[in-house]
Amino acid sequence: MSLSPSVENILVNQFTYHLSIPEPENHLLQVELAIADWQAEVIDLHLPVWTPGSYLVREYAKHLQDFEAIAANGQPLPWQKISKNHWRINLGSNSQIKIRYRIFCNELTVRTNHIDATHAFFTGAAVFMYVPEYQHHPFQIEVNLPKENWQIATALPIVANRSNRFYAKNFDTLVDSPFEIGIQEQHEFTVLNKRHRLIIWGQHNADVSRIIKDTTAIIEVEAEIFNGLPYDRYDFILHASNGFGGLEHKDCTVLLYNRLGFRKEESYLQFLNLVAHEFFHTWNVKRIRPKALESFNYNQENYTGSLWFSEGTTSYYDQIFPLRAGIYDAKHYLKLVTKAITRLQTTFGRNVQSLYDSSFDTWIKLYRPDPNTHNNQISYYLKGELVSMLLDLLIRDKTNNSRSLDHVLQIMWERFGKNEIGFNEAELYEVIENVAGIDLTGFWKDYLYGTKELDYNYYLEPFGIELRSACQDIPFVGLTLKSKNSIAEVEKVEFGSPAQKAGISTGDILLAIAGIRVTAESFHERLKDFTVGQAIAMTIFQQDLLKTVEVVLQEPTYTHFDLVKISKASVSQAANLKAWLNI
Repeated sequence: MSLSPSVENILVNQFTYHLSIPEPENHLLQVELAIADWQAEVIDLHLPVWTPGSYLVREYAKHLQDFEAIAANGQPLPWQKISKNHWRINLGSNSQIKIRYRIFCNELTVRTNHIDATHAFFTGAAVFMYVPEYQHHPFQIEVNLPKENWQIATALPIVANRSNRFYAKNFDTLVDSPFEIGIQEQHEFTVLNKRHRLIIWGQHNADVSRIIKDTTAIIEVEAEIFNGLPYDRYDFILHASNGFGGLEHKDCTVLLYNRLGFRKEESYLQFLNLVAHEFFHTWNVKRIRPKALESFNYNQENYTGSLWFSEGTTSYYDQIFPLRAGIYDAKHYLKLVTKAITRLQTTFGRNVQSLYDSSFDTWIKLYRPDPNTHNNQISYYLKGELVSMLLDLLIRDKTNNSRSLDHVLQIMWERFGKNEIGFNEAELYEVIENVAGIDLTGFWKDYLYGTKELDYNYYLEPFGIELRSACQDIPFVGLTLKSKNSIAEVEKVEFGSPAQKAGISTGDILLAIAGIRVTAESFHERLKDFTVGQAIAMTIFQQDLLKTVEVVLQEPTYTHFDLVKISKASVSQAANLKAWLNI
């Protein structure tokens, strides 16, 4: 998409990036920043430490090397590093300078950089430097292709119809517009009179026509909530490889999925949940966003307690939208909810960390798991999804299905999203309570700020659905094993469990129970030979020391959960269920 002449005429070429990949096989991206008409004697350049949408300080500067500053006459300029991501150059009387550095790019995720013989993928925050007081100035980016058969895909507009030069109106836009460059498929399609592209890198077994058909249906049902699409064009960049992930941007999204994961139906439907999730961020978080994320500070953490809404509510809808689009039925949807409930209810950390704290502490916890994560944390994606479901059910029940969580999103869009005004927590709660028509102080206290168990059946009962739970038929020990080279290694130990009380720790090697060898695969079957209250001898290696500890078995715990329709549901329950899930 070319810029109109009137826009092109006001471009200021003060900051121009030149990107080149002379040898893709060495994974190095060569970056040159040309700065013109600089008036001060020094210039301070920063490289972001994180990227919006992925709430972890990733220290992108660790991949930067070969930094140099050069005057217009080719002479090097003196510089010093002020901090881990801050460079200061002394210009003297020079007003035209070039900054050069290289970035090592060999980490294939949606939030990092990757270069090989077939492509180059760049995340803006991990590549581009900025001058803090000039973040609102425009940038131009020129890409030099290393091979004739490589193509460039980015959401940025082209400058003057030059296929390799692009324009970003400010640094936020530059960060928000990743580049996928290389051997790729490009499939164009139109939805609601807007241009879309599916860009695929990597070999895969996907049915592209089916992906486009189902993605179109998802776009349509999501746009229906907000009465249209807030962009002129949109790109879906798919990396078909061996991972999983997604990262939202304003006018595009990057998806990472198993290259052979599209043929099996359940795996394909999981991919569509990923598509629905990242695309819904077009509104929820990219435009409807917490006050703390209204203006990004790229040098440090940006704290907010509202990620449960930005991410958790999005996770709730990423399963609802394919249902509304007719891609799968209510039975499959309830199966997904059952899995989510099972994951939360078998995570001991739900008793320790609140949903609000999970949102706020994401910078130091969610993306940095350790052996105790299971015991002291929950994911704001997971619990946020279930709390959002309960809110939707509550609103529907209290308003006789005249309102739903959809209406909350619509109001948030009108009040905050359209003009990209950040909301604070009190404003979010006010909107939800006004839509529900009731005071939710107790709800927030118990489920957002507290760790009270979610009362699923209280909210599900008006819809004719019941959550049933069951125990395993084996005594409770409280440890999870993984097979490592045919050896049973302890992966998790639940807080307060018999295993923990006996002194077993993560990383221990379990050798035998009651003198008989055991493996990760035979562990549960072996426990059936014993009864609750019995003390059994477990032989382990702990830090290379052979030990035998006594473990006292406890009553089985709930590990299986199922959502089922209530038999002989009332007329109102049936009507509510149809309004919610079209059953």
